[in-house]
Formats: sequence, C-alpha cells, structure tokens
Amino acid sequence: MKLSRIKKSGTGSHFSVVVLAMAVMILQPVQADDYIIDNGGAHSTIQFKISHLGYSWLWGRFNNFEGAFSYDSSDLSSAGVSVTVNANSIDTNHAELNKHLRSSDFLDVNRYPEIKFIGTEYTETKNGEGHLQGELTLHGVTRQVVVVVSHVGAGDDPWGGYRRGFEGSTHIALADYGIKKDLGPAAAELELFVSLEGIKQ
Repeated sequence: MKLSRIKKSGTGSHFSVVVLAMAVMILQPVQADDYIIDNGGAHSTIQFKISHLGYSWLWGRFNNFEGAFSYDSSDLSSAGVSVTVNANSIDTNHAELNKHLRSSDFLDVNRYPEIKFIGTEYTETKNGEGHLQGELTLHGVTRQVVVVVSHVGAGDDPWGGYRRGFEGSTHIALADYGIKKDLGPAAAELELFVSLEGIKQ
C-alpha cells in the first residue's frame, strides 16, 4: 500500500486509515502467550521409571524445578519451553537409594547440580499432539531429544487466572549422558514423564 494514495478528506480518508491499520496488524508477528510453570501446588510433575533387573519398575521424581513455556494455537512454530531441575531433589521414596543416585555413580549432583531442557522446535502430528525437539543437559552432557507431547487442556481457574497444561514422555539412554554404571541391559535407558501446568502471564 502506497501512503501517497491515502485521501486527505472525507469518508475515503477514514476508510484508507482503517485499511492501513488492518494491514499493519496483519503484518505484525503473532505474539505467543507466555506461561510460568506452576510447580508449587502439585499441579506439575517430572517423573521417571527404570527397570529393576527386568523384573519390575523403579519409579522416581524430581521435587524441585522451575520453568516457562510459550504457546499460540494459531502459530505452533512459536511454541517454546525451558525447564531447570534441581538434580539433588531426586526422590524415590527410599533414602539410601536417593543418596546413591545423587552420587558420582549416577547424577553426581555436586558437579552437576542442574538438569536443563530447552525446547527448540514443535511439530504437530495430529490435533493436540506432537513432537517437541529440544536439548537436554544431564550429567554435564547436552544432547538432542524428542518428547512426545499431548495438550491436556486450557481455561480459566478459580482465582482469576488462565491456565494451560501439557504432558509428554521420552526415553533416555544413560550411557549417552556419560552415566556408566552398569545396571544390566534392561536398565540401559529410562523413561521420563513430564506433566506441566502453566499460569498465563
């Protein structure tokens, strides 16, 4: 649109200004909504399971983490997420096992106190579901992972806010992150589960 063609008087001038304003709005990039992860009310969780000798599952979780995500249903390419986990907060409901997992045999939390995930690209596979590619830093090693994600829901909460939730899972090979403790072939990798509820900012 050439500004020199805008009329300077009458109805035509008003119409041209409206059209120009609409054009500017269309050309501006859509701003995704930002959400802070609600980690204080048991509304978000990060859990894992790993085989014990191939006979049963050992379950655990991380109690302390924080992060945020961005989401716009009309422009999924703008989606992003960042989560930081306190490695020392690992909890299997067994004190001695927790101590072992924090040791240099596994997480080595004194050297690597944080676990981080930064989502870099989201691809929807079907309505409400998709693959989130990102970088996971664990035990001092950063590697690409793909998280299978589902949109749980969104809406107003009873306190005047707006919330949105997702869940996802991925598999992690321990050796890929420099954890060399041999637990047998059945425990070569663990499955990580994430359920995040965000509060719109």
